[in-house]
Amino acid sequence: MTDKRERSGDHDRDHDVQQVLPPDAIPSVDNPTFGPADEYDGDGSDDVIVVEIAGDARAYPVRFLHYHEIVNDEFGSVPVAVTWCPLCGSAVVYDRRVAEAAPADDDADVPDHAVLELGVSGKLADDDLVMYDRETGSEWKQSSGACLSGVHEGMRLAVLPAATTTAEAFARDYDDGAMLRPPGGESEAASDSDEPASIEYDADPYEAYFEMPGYGLGAHRGTGGRDDWPQSLSTAGVEPKSIVAGLERDEDALGIPLEVAEATGGVVRVTVGDDEAVVFATADGIHAFEAPSFELEPTDEEGMFVGDGTTWHGGTGRADDGRTLDRLPVRRLFAFAWRDDHGRDAFFLDE
Repeated sequence: MTDKRERSGDHDRDHDVQQVLPPDAIPSVDNPTFGPADEYDGDGSDDVIVVEIAGDARAYPVRFLHYHEIVNDEFGSVPVAVTWCPLCGSAVVYDRRVAEAAPADDDADVPDHAVLELGVSGKLADDDLVMYDRETGSEWKQSSGACLSGVHEGMRLAVLPAATTTAEAFARDYDDGAMLRPPGGESEAASDSDEPASIEYDADPYEAYFEMPGYGLGAHRGTGGRDDWPQSLSTAGVEPKSIVAGLERDEDALGIPLEVAEATGGVVRVTVGDDEAVVFATADGIHAFEAPSFELEPTDEEGMFVGDGTTWHGGTGRADDGRTLDRLPVRRLFAFAWRDDHGRDAFFLDE
């Protein structure tokens, strides 16, 4: 289908930054360990963030990330940060190499800090996690990857291809996939106060928040949520907590809401910058790939699509004949967080 939306560049405005917790009250995972996916002790319906680099596939359960928010990991020579902000429903995987970060000014000097280790600063910017790097103390907005302050101010971390799916789907689709083991320890997210408490991963500290219509820290804490959602987006069927696949190319940004993709049969084709993407909505999540030269159409089987004489799996981009679509760098997040970063016009809407 055609791309129906207004173009939008960067959404320039001041961020609402507030110190909510002491630094590292929510501890990052810096030495992750993994086990076979079929040994995961949670429910098959649990959300996991999936990263696959050079055939090495790993899954990071969101029920663990509620208490840690950042996992500093390495795939061979590629250092990554798997990041999660519960308030924004934001799952983004970043390359931790400064050389891969993009300066806001092409002539800007790139500071000589080869690899960053990210931690939880205890701050929020627009209700989104603010990360900090332990090398310089620079602060980074999790949903956008932009450095808000410090030595690296004006730079933006590079987003890596990733997917948010279910533990069951990961075990099914990745035969040799590895699952993050429970890191353990203490976290403020396990406490009723600002002091960390022992983690019980079977408890979901955000269950009520995900079920309520309100959004932001105030809604989570019961002190009142935000009321700044545009009526025009609600009219178009996009609510503050609608799940969005956010794509950015060539200073262009486009968020594809899950509901919109579902309403079109589970597949949309869009142009972002100079590139075309195909986005699939499946029972396990929303997935973005480089668009092939041929069209893809839904089938009667959920999550499966047909094109160029074969059937394609929307969750993995794999075809029955052995071909594979290239997964795109994507931000999976709530619509309000995407709007905060890019403005109300940066959505793909079926109008």
